[in-house]
Amino acid sequence: MGITPAELSALAARITPVEETWLQAGRARQDDLTKPPGSLGELEAVGIRLCGIAAQCPPPVPSHPRVIVFAADHGVYAQGVTPWPQEVSVQMAAGIAIGFAGVSVISRAFGAEVEVFDVGLLQHAEGTTDRRIAAGTADFTQGPAMTREQALAAVSVGIEAADAAIDAGTDVLVPGEVGLSNTTPAAALTAALTGANVAEVTGRGAGADDEMLAHKVSVIQQGLETGRVAELAAQGDALGVLAAVGGFEHAAMAGLMLAAAARRVPVVLDGVVSCSAALVARAFAPSVAGYLIAGHAGVEPAITAAHEALGIRGLVDLGLRLGEGSGGALALPIVRAAALVMNEMGTFSGQGVSKA
Repeated sequence: MGITPAELSALAARITPVEETWLQAGRARQDDLTKPPGSLGELEAVGIRLCGIAAQCPPPVPSHPRVIVFAADHGVYAQGVTPWPQEVSVQMAAGIAIGFAGVSVISRAFGAEVEVFDVGLLQHAEGTTDRRIAAGTADFTQGPAMTREQALAAVSVGIEAADAAIDAGTDVLVPGEVGLSNTTPAAALTAALTGANVAEVTGRGAGADDEMLAHKVSVIQQGLETGRVAELAAQGDALGVLAAVGGFEHAAMAGLMLAAAARRVPVVLDGVVSCSAALVARAFAPSVAGYLIAGHAGVEPAITAAHEALGIRGLVDLGLRLGEGSGGALALPIVRAAALVMNEMGTFSGQGVSKA
């Protein structure tokens, strides 16, 4: 049983904007640190954002990170939008749970715990937490990918996962995902929720060639038209947009972000799928954007569109396109360093250093 629309609205209402008072306090502290103003670049912006998120300056130092991966399959796979066999979804979800996947290795490097939820794989992946809503979504070129009830159920999984992690001491979250074809609904959601042209936000995903990329664009356009998604977006019907062209993992990640923001816990985004889920979360609760940090720039064009809409900037730019939460995990030490700088660096006022 998923969260009700009324309960979702109540959760969204609990998310307050990051406080300008604390952002200003963060800026003032940055100006007092013993360095030329702006010399630490985006590290300063992250430190300031952490002050706003925590309503505290200097901010608490994130020390207990967790990567939460949501795995699901997609009916739109039938339209030939990826060259990979669909059983890879199950194999990779199990691989993350076992610990041999890219996100597993990167997370271990920085002491981040990893857990995997199966929210809609065709077959359950061994070692993952079974919270399957259905065996994959429907093909959104033929009708809605999910019912509204299914979308709400998936959102609930993300909320519950975030709350459980935070209750256990997690103080920074990275949402990850697994699911063949999931960059297709990610591009559809990004186009719908930013107003961008489909061709401008559709990338190659897991290795599409030029012909497949062009086909992918046409599939997304067909899905948006079939679901009358522009009309739903214009009406502010975030749940309708999500159900029409999203995936179970997009919904779960959006739920995680909403729950984290409601509890003033920062969320470090990964790539195109988590960024599209962030747009969904923002459509439910505009203030959620203030609690998000962009892990990496990535090569998928929808990431750039989402970052611009959310007002964030990728911390690393290494040409990443793996997904799984890997880019978010890779940015964790930068987020921690940003907080440590705010806490431990000397100040002009305290150290007696002369300003220029």
